[in-house]
Amino acid sequence: MTFKEQILQGIPVELPPKQAYPEGIDRAPKRKDILSKDEKLLAIRNALRYFPKKWHPVLAEEFAQELQDFGRIYMYRFRPTYAFYARPIDEYPAQSKQAAAIMHMIQNNLNPAVAQHPMELITYGGNGAVFQNWVQYLLTMQYLATMTDEQTLHMYSGHPMGLFPSSKEAPRVVITNGMMIPNYSKPDDWEKFNALGVTQYGQMTAGSYMYIGSQGIVHGTTITVMNAFRKILPKGENPAGKIFLTSGLGGMSGAQPKAGNIAGCITIAAEVNEKAARKRHEQGWVDVLVDNMDDLLARVRLAKAGNEVVSIAYIGNVVEVWERFAEEDIFIHIGSDQTSLHIPWTGGYYPVDVSFEEANRLIREDPALFKEKVQESLRRQVTAINKHTAKGTYFFDYGNAFLLESSRAGADIMAPNGIDFKYKSYVEDIMGPMCFDYGFGPFRWVCTSAKPEDLDATDQMAGDVLQEIMENSPEEIQLQMQ
Repeated sequence: MTFKEQILQGIPVELPPKQAYPEGIDRAPKRKDILSKDEKLLAIRNALRYFPKKWHPVLAEEFAQELQDFGRIYMYRFRPTYAFYARPIDEYPAQSKQAAAIMHMIQNNLNPAVAQHPMELITYGGNGAVFQNWVQYLLTMQYLATMTDEQTLHMYSGHPMGLFPSSKEAPRVVITNGMMIPNYSKPDDWEKFNALGVTQYGQMTAGSYMYIGSQGIVHGTTITVMNAFRKILPKGENPAGKIFLTSGLGGMSGAQPKAGNIAGCITIAAEVNEKAARKRHEQGWVDVLVDNMDDLLARVRLAKAGNEVVSIAYIGNVVEVWERFAEEDIFIHIGSDQTSLHIPWTGGYYPVDVSFEEANRLIREDPALFKEKVQESLRRQVTAINKHTAKGTYFFDYGNAFLLESSRAGADIMAPNGIDFKYKSYVEDIMGPMCFDYGFGPFRWVCTSAKPEDLDATDQMAGDVLQEIMENSPEEIQLQMQ
């Protein structure tokens, strides 16, 4: 079957064969084993609703095994064998060009070169899901291929609810994800409902099909880093040879080294997942890759001596860097953290002094001990950060719940009043007063034709508009647009 025929088919007519897990793909950690026996049976029944009853005996056993092995039912058997990437819009079977553009975006979200855990349909952030399982993908693509400009597809946490009559002016797709009420639910409630197959966490741009890789956040990260340096450096002094220390090279966090290069500083990004670090290096998002502390120290000293603009990926834990730099008296101008601390117990944050592989084993087999290790690591990290800030380092929270989880761990992170945190968030202290308060913020667009000349044309138009805006803007805004 051709690519278009497979899209139009939706769920295959014949049960496809099981597939081997591809080599070299970064697998999602096993999720928490949180369901009771009866709830596991319900999760399997929920998964079987998509299929004819004659397939149930085979799939029920298979889905039960997936639930046991991974804590979720991903339906790996139904993942299409065609390549996943954002094809030119005209290559999709579609009656609506708008729907074809959405198909283009979905496939980009699941591209192995883009997604964090593509086989588990996770785009970024450890649990930012496009769909809960592969059959939801098949059905959604089929709906998009057959809908018209007078229909709207309703999506609920990856599950397509169906096509509804609308109008050309209406949205082609209406999406909701993770319908949990924070004041009346806890993380374990979400874990349970996700395992049952009735909700998912779509993050900001995974479940809404708008993720464009690390480039999507480069602009926002760049102006954050630039303005952080502007807050602390004398007017006219540039960041060359000055250190920005952070962690995370996964999805959105992978933009940090490139942003640091644009801002003109030395960026050090620690990443415990060697595959993720090497992937970013191979893709050109980071300049230098080091896997031991001595090499890191030597390379940083060289960069400082030469006032270099360079980005360095350190394969290791960021706590090691904060602590060792304090011992070596290496001054850090600005620091932050982009680990996924909104999911600290399921792979969003990895503890120091525990290997990546051992940490993943603890997540599966001893989650209570893993939680202890994470909280101990957070306490150590904050202690080290405090040593640096006492010397003048500017540290900010990057909206990843670092301050919150550190406080829950009992770290020395609270202000003297016992209510506020010692450090502020990037929105509160940087982006808000320096950008958002003036109506200025990050922006993005996508070239769905995949033609370089079309992208060049849109870039030129955007550049012309921004130049005109800058020339007629207040001084505060001109600074942001230089």
